Amino acid sequence: MKIAIGADHTAIELKETIKQHLTQRGYDVVDYGPNNAQSVDYPHYGEVVARAVAGGDCQLGVLICGTGIGISLAANKVPGIRAAVCSEPYSAKMSRLHNDANILAFGARVVGSELAKMIVDEFLNAEFEGGRHQGRVDMICDIERRR
Repeated sequence: MKIAIGADHTAIELKETIKQHLTQRGYDVVDYGPNNAQSVDYPHYGEVVARAVAGGDCQLGVLICGTGIGISLAANKVPGIRAAVCSEPYSAKMSRLHNDANILAFGARVVGSELAKMIVDEFLNAEFEGGRHQGRVDMICDIERRR
């Protein structure tokens, strides 16, 4: 599975840690940057990763900024994206099981590296359950189409 990853300047170190963790777990990771700690604008990286996932270049994405909020807001503007901000493993798992989230976001100023690895693992180990949840995801997609 191909995973897109992106961050802003506040999360460079954590992005590298998560990238290494994913690679060790056998995932093909595509790093959309940035690659240094110079100040950047998180909306750019949220959009780039979201377009890679929405376009099918990558199956899922991971986004990291200071809190995870700003970068997820940018990603969620791309049609077809359901980015969930998760600061603990349970929400990450449920975002996949019930909401068919395709991008995980979290904050480098909110979670440490070991917790971030657990959050990522729960997100990637879960699969959408469909069933009664499919109708709700369809409703979300309908809202998006009515823009």
